[in-house]
Amino acid sequence: MNETSTRFQKVSFVTVSERSHGQRIDNFLLRELGNTVPRSLVYKILRKGEVRVDKKRARPSRKLVLGEVVRIPPVRIEEKQGSAASSQVLEQVEAAIVLEDEHVVILNKPAGLPVHGGSGYPLGLIEVFRQLRPDLAYIELAHRLDKDTSGIILLAKSRQALQALHALFKSGGIDKRYLTLAAGIWRGGERCIQNELVKTPDQQKKMRVKTRGEQGKGSGKQAESIFTPRQHYPDCTLLEVRLLTGRMHQIRTQLSHLEMPVIGDERYGDFALNRHFKKTAGLKRLFLHAYFIDFVLEFSSRRYHLELPLADDLQGVISKLNK
Repeated sequence: MNETSTRFQKVSFVTVSERSHGQRIDNFLLRELGNTVPRSLVYKILRKGEVRVDKKRARPSRKLVLGEVVRIPPVRIEEKQGSAASSQVLEQVEAAIVLEDEHVVILNKPAGLPVHGGSGYPLGLIEVFRQLRPDLAYIELAHRLDKDTSGIILLAKSRQALQALHALFKSGGIDKRYLTLAAGIWRGGERCIQNELVKTPDQQKKMRVKTRGEQGKGSGKQAESIFTPRQHYPDCTLLEVRLLTGRMHQIRTQLSHLEMPVIGDERYGDFALNRHFKKTAGLKRLFLHAYFIDFVLEFSSRRYHLELPLADDLQGVISKLNK
């Protein structure tokens, strides 16, 4: 168990470096303060105007410019002892690297490892990778995967690469695909699903599809996915999913709305069916794997094209279904 001690940080002034140029002030503060303060506190000090950029108040979305000076007010810091990654976890992340060059790192994220620390997990993939490569001047997540989702995830090794990847994700310039096992029988062939996703009022970390009668009541985020059946089984369907947008729990929410939830999904799924697959096929987690990615970084003209097989535990489930 990690021990925690408390101290109060003094006022600090940080000059924006090339590493932070173009970064949102909220993300800058989260990185500067690390996992020592909750996200809610970061947004509280921004909202109260305690954070200043060149002596002026800053909104969370404000982007920093090289050479600006950020005033960070005194905050209560919870220092966690013993947050170093074990040799086993370091080896696991090292083994997950499938491609690395001067711009990006692409990993095959194992299921069960969150992408960043928090919510009961002091260390995530990015924190472990920084411990693995302490000599790197810059390394940031380019996007996210759910903790129990396995497969391809991108890290950027420079601010230029991160901004380029964000622009590609926003414009649809990255072809990113998943394999998932959904409950029930998929009718027909390829289908494009479009709807708006909103947070549930009772649980902020859960999404749902906005209904027609709710138009104009709160803002939803447009979600678009292309679902293609790859294999049919008596009580489930293996689907390929191509994401055209990147919303929180997009695949899980859309399939749940279609009454074909992802097998093994403890939040949106069919709990009786999950127990059945755990007992008969040994499935102990969400059946969702990011298996394919294709994109070009324009500033380097390099194309990245990767296709990873299903994780071993998921392939074991498919093997049993095929029997």
